[in-house]
Amino acid sequence: MKIYRVGGAVRDERLGLPVRDRDWVVVGATPEAMVQAGFRPVGRDFPVFLHPQTHEEYALARTERKSGPGYRGFVVHAAPDVTLEDDLARRDLTINAMALDEHGSLVDPFGGAQDLSAGVLRHVSPAFTEDPVRILRVARFAARFGFTVAPETLQLMRQMVADGEVDHLVAERVWQEVSRGLMEARPSTMFRVLQDCDALPVIAPELAVMLVADGSRILDRLDRAADDAAPLTVRFALTVWRTGDDLESLCARWRVPADCRELAELAARWLSRIGNAPASTATQLVELLQGVDAFRRPDRFRELICVARHDSDATPPYAPAERLERALTAAASVDAARLAADRSDPRPIPERIRAAREAAVDAILR
Repeated sequence: MKIYRVGGAVRDERLGLPVRDRDWVVVGATPEAMVQAGFRPVGRDFPVFLHPQTHEEYALARTERKSGPGYRGFVVHAAPDVTLEDDLARRDLTINAMALDEHGSLVDPFGGAQDLSAGVLRHVSPAFTEDPVRILRVARFAARFGFTVAPETLQLMRQMVADGEVDHLVAERVWQEVSRGLMEARPSTMFRVLQDCDALPVIAPELAVMLVADGSRILDRLDRAADDAAPLTVRFALTVWRTGDDLESLCARWRVPADCRELAELAARWLSRIGNAPASTATQLVELLQGVDAFRRPDRFRELICVARHDSDATPPYAPAERLERALTAAASVDAARLAADRSDPRPIPERIRAAREAAVDAILR
């Protein structure tokens, strides 16, 4: 039995990046031998075990054979005669197909270290085409590391799209990879790679049309949001709110979580009004605050302002932000419960509260 550290942990260590998770491959072992050594089996589709002390994952060396469309259509073979090179050969990119032995010596049969130094994302073998998720992963790695995609790999990705492999991607995997890509250092790169390999019109035709029309400006703003460490909700809304009537279908197809979907929908509906905030009256500001539910959800409202700020080409500080914050503070200071309990006022309760909020906002605007 021989044990090797593999994959992303080796890659990130060589790049000088923090190593979050370490994965291990065990060569020459059987499931029975792993259990006897104290490992706990957890793999459903192939033999994976948790170390009894560290709880890190140890997988038996395996090969994979394509048996159907999509990323689930594989037959896995794990046995003591599967070599480390056999296992590394099934991986997506050369930079992810390196291993370290027990002495810390590098095992690199596919030139991953050289590609890592050159900043190139290159497929390990033609088997890359068997898993459409790899297209999304390449785009995400490009966004994370700023690497370029090898021409032959990009051509292979285009062929996968032409062959219909991308049609078999399931919504959960698309959203998982896209959302992770949005949180990388240069999320614009992910979308540019997906455009270059013709995958974007398949997974997000609404975005593809929009980015062809105004892609550079939109993606530059997305990168600025990344520079400011904006949360996922803001980055997603900034990317998609211009899709307009197609926004609902995009969110439904990707099964976008409610917080991201709601902020994008608010941006589509209210962003122009937020931009006009410096010239708005107290009545208009209160209408805006109520429309976006700012009194009940002030944190989401501030995220909406963040979307508006990054969507603007104006030089910071973003003018509407201060005015809206002051308006929210003033309007929220109104004691709605007291007004509701006041039986001497014949007006409907919502009208009383709204009038008081408008008066409070008007007072701070003078």
